[in-house]
Amino acid sequence: MTYARRLFTLAPSALATAALCMASASVSAANPIKVGVALDISGPFAGPGAEIKDGLNLAAKLLDNKLGGVPAEFIQADTAGNPETARQVADRFIKRDKVDFFTGPVGSNVVLAVGPTVFGAKVPFLSANPGPSQLAGKQCNPYFFGTSYQNDAMHEAAGKHAADKAYKKVVVLAPNYPAGKDAVNGFKRGYQHTVADEVYTKVGQLDFAAELAQLRAAKPDAVYIFQPGGMGINFIKQFMGAGLNKDMVLISSPFTADQDIIAAVGEPMVGIYNASSYAHDLDNAVNKQFVAEFQKAYGRLPTLYAAFAYDVVMNLNAAVKAVGGKLDDKAAVAKAIKTAKFESVRGNVRYGNNQFLTQDYYLRQVVKTKDGLITNALQPGKIFTAHQDSFAAECGMK
Repeated sequence: MTYARRLFTLAPSALATAALCMASASVSAANPIKVGVALDISGPFAGPGAEIKDGLNLAAKLLDNKLGGVPAEFIQADTAGNPETARQVADRFIKRDKVDFFTGPVGSNVVLAVGPTVFGAKVPFLSANPGPSQLAGKQCNPYFFGTSYQNDAMHEAAGKHAADKAYKKVVVLAPNYPAGKDAVNGFKRGYQHTVADEVYTKVGQLDFAAELAQLRAAKPDAVYIFQPGGMGINFIKQFMGAGLNKDMVLISSPFTADQDIIAAVGEPMVGIYNASSYAHDLDNAVNKQFVAEFQKAYGRLPTLYAAFAYDVVMNLNAAVKAVGGKLDDKAAVAKAIKTAKFESVRGNVRYGNNQFLTQDYYLRQVVKTKDGLITNALQPGKIFTAHQDSFAAECGMK
């Protein structure tokens, strides 16, 4: 995918530069805090992986490569979105590199694959993107933090939007992996009506001719899609090229209508609605600074992937500061991640009992501005306010 190749500049395994000065008399620069970052530099989620990389790197740069004033090293490796490769990376991070924290994967299947290794070592895992329903509910873990969102919640908000618009016949289309199943279930929960059909595609699929023919025959009022990365780029181009937008409304998840997809698809994106807990035009000081710094560093607007990755680092910074840079007591560090207040680009957020963030959800629409920029624009009001995910009650943590 041209977009991914253009954005990635890291080798498959690279070390971020650590600060050389001492943060305090008790901590030496020779022993920095280590953060293992399992990135999607290649594979089906390379586009979102690029955004996560850039969001993390920007936050680290603005903090002078320190967390809580302590020198930090961000050890980055490619997993290609492959669960087995990710397990190997996580194992290496823990056994060889002795990482203190873990983050980075895009896919929920990868999170579920590496979870046992990371949790077994009591290494706090802050998710910059996926929030599998399993880890939000009965399998919640004191060392997993949904710093981004719970998978279903974005789609619940989109489902509520579809219900508010009174669409009667809706088809839902998503990849056949954990996040795709969460997307469908979340949309149905928010929609609160029976969907006409659930269509599951292959992860990494780029040709949707069969699915488009199926949609043409079904003639729904609206289609809801969750197709991140290159899958979304190809689906929307083919959907518009087939002229299906004249017969049915296309509603997108934010992952298929964010700046990375918009940049690749262009004008055909205009008019598409999507629901999200982040928007680059959110009116708060922290977000305005983040967006300005991101544009300065990379020459483009940030996606939600970049924003959530940025928040991961800021959350870690607040937690390390709260424990005075002492990371030996892993339970205390985990508690600090959950309770230490950090300034999120999303405004007011807090962790629920299952350690997934409670946050607001908004409606966005892709528009073309007066100066020709194609981008998302916040719509008036909120879909959800201080929304806790639907699985928190199943989690036994308090």
